[in-house]
Amino acid sequence: MAKQWQREFHDPVSDVADPSKYVDLKGNEPQSPRVILRPRPMGGGPASPASHIQAVSGTAPKYRAYSLNNFSEIPQVQRLSDEQQFAIKVVAQVLPFKTNNYVVDELIDWDSVPDDPMFVLNFPQREMLLPHHFEAIAALLRRGADRQEIDAAANRVRLELNPHPAGQIDHNVPTLDEVRLTGMQHKYRETVLFFPSNGQTCHAYCTFCFRWPQFVGMDEIKFAMRESELLVEYIRRHDEVSDVLFTGGDPMIMRSGSLAEYIEPLLEARLPNLRAIRIGTKAISYWPYRFLTDEDAGETLELFKKVTGSGIHLAIMAHFDHPRELATDAAKAAIARIRETGAQIRAQSPLMRNINDTPHAWREMWRQQVKLGCIPYYMFVARDTGAQHYFSVPLVRAWEIFRDAYKSVSGICRTVLGPSMSADPGKVQVLGVTTVAGEKVIALRMLQGRNPDWAMRPFFAEYDEDAAWLTDLRPAFGEERFFFEEELEQMYREDGARRRGQRQNGRNGSRNGGDGARNGGKPFPVGLSQA
Repeated sequence: MAKQWQREFHDPVSDVADPSKYVDLKGNEPQSPRVILRPRPMGGGPASPASHIQAVSGTAPKYRAYSLNNFSEIPQVQRLSDEQQFAIKVVAQVLPFKTNNYVVDELIDWDSVPDDPMFVLNFPQREMLLPHHFEAIAALLRRGADRQEIDAAANRVRLELNPHPAGQIDHNVPTLDEVRLTGMQHKYRETVLFFPSNGQTCHAYCTFCFRWPQFVGMDEIKFAMRESELLVEYIRRHDEVSDVLFTGGDPMIMRSGSLAEYIEPLLEARLPNLRAIRIGTKAISYWPYRFLTDEDAGETLELFKKVTGSGIHLAIMAHFDHPRELATDAAKAAIARIRETGAQIRAQSPLMRNINDTPHAWREMWRQQVKLGCIPYYMFVARDTGAQHYFSVPLVRAWEIFRDAYKSVSGICRTVLGPSMSADPGKVQVLGVTTVAGEKVIALRMLQGRNPDWAMRPFFAEYDEDAAWLTDLRPAFGEERFFFEEELEQMYREDGARRRGQRQNGRNGSRNGGDGARNGGKPFPVGLSQA
């Protein structure tokens, strides 16, 4: 990790710093001064805190990606053993792998590798594949198998990793005029998710990403859409929709012009039911210069101001997994600059073993987020996909971590909800462990449901200290099912009948920008109980 010496304290939110006060030494550039960011006013006038950031020393940072093909060029990687480097190559055949120069130089503590949380967050680890999966791919690499054979084996492994959990393909994809919109999801009544085609990558990939199918080249399990007019028309016809969430991938990977092509039609349509636009992003953590010194940083912020100026709420759904991501000057300046547009930043993250599975990590994240003007929003549970076996924390332990962090912060940090499972029926919060009628149970409640009437309804599961997901739990008190299961099955039956009717009418195509992708008929789940 790059070291930094500061001669006197400056609050980076109010004064990002004078270049004379910082020297940044990097291993491969021993005497190269870092680009320092200083606030200057937008549109003239007196300076305001972090209002408009300009580079005052050197040149603007240039983004450089590292992936399977070139990660060996990272100087610090040479500290890893041959076995560790080979493990990265094996796992990266199956799960997506990309990092960048900012993460490598500013976030990873290379003196603590391989246990450093930011290293685990970005670099594949051997244990992220099950042993038989790892050995199958490793054997192909050792004998020099051709690309086609390796890809075929990797795809077989991927399909065993539950690539689209929580019914994302089978039950979340909406229709317009009986045509499936495979670049959208509509699970909860008020919120539509939109996957812009140009935003289906990220500045770096999290090793635990639950949307990893977006990045591995299997188009049949990928969400994407180019046609913003379909989004507008869908919202126009569904007046229950108040929020649009642009997601991916990471929409902030797009240039400002591309992002505007999706957002501006929503503003121009003046949809009376549209109240909020959300953008899910990890750019503040992985490439904060997107909002500071990238060529179109100013245009991007002007687009944000255009949204807030229209009367629509703009929420930047920022993904922070570790306190270190909030500690750099660039991240702090990016947060300040975004907030100046009138946008609000809401912070969320999954709880991940080997990355942030301590109360201390969450306490520090929430405190730093509030200090910088962000709103703590969600602590999620590791989803049942990808390398869940490596990252998951049992639900009881997750609640203990949440409780211990929560009780040690002030009230303004307690906007956060969690631990929450984004499961098939809805978002389920673990409320804690208690005893009811002499039985030790896990108390839960539905925060959001496929049926809005399920929201905030409490329910109970048998105590199980090893359970890591909703499907691992059994209903308490001798009940055969949780309260929502019968209705959920009826929803699935009706959805299945509707889709079969569309196929019979020859109208089961998909609209995703003309690439002709179609989703096959997967079997519907028939309940959650393990009995």
